[in-house]
Amino acid sequence: MRFAALMSDLHVRPVRSDNELADWRHVHNVIIPGDPLSLDEVRERLGRNRLEVAYQGELLVGCTTVRPPGDNGAVVIVRVLPEHRGHGIGQRLYTRALEQARQLGGDRIETIVWAANTGGLRFAQAAGFVEVSRYLPPGEDVPYLTLRLA
Repeated sequence: MRFAALMSDLHVRPVRSDNELADWRHVHNVIIPGDPLSLDEVRERLGRNRLEVAYQGELLVGCTTVRPPGDNGAVVIVRVLPEHRGHGIGQRLYTRALEQARQLGGDRIETIVWAANTGGLRFAQAAGFVEVSRYLPPGEDVPYLTLRLA
């Protein structure tokens, strides 16, 4: 019963306000501490991607990014703060983001996962994504993996 109540209290909304922008940034920077973003960098991403934040009640729990289709298809990225994983939040956010990508014309769907985010990588693989490439930014030790929905 508690699980159902938690899931019904999940609110997902587009990033529009400065507070939502800061919340999206916070989740990104917690999940990917090796590549923290400034507020200006998040604003730039907002100009070309769909960014959303997720709250359980008023508690920040995650965020999503949907990149419109390009040469390799649409990109869907879901991030759930570690203390909120394992309760179905990631699945709900993924389903929502996947639908958005398909509405934008994404017939191929990819995701990008920082390899150190093992929970995110397991989630993507369980959802049917398979690795298609790796990118190691200059001066970094951990690659980013591009995975495509099979």
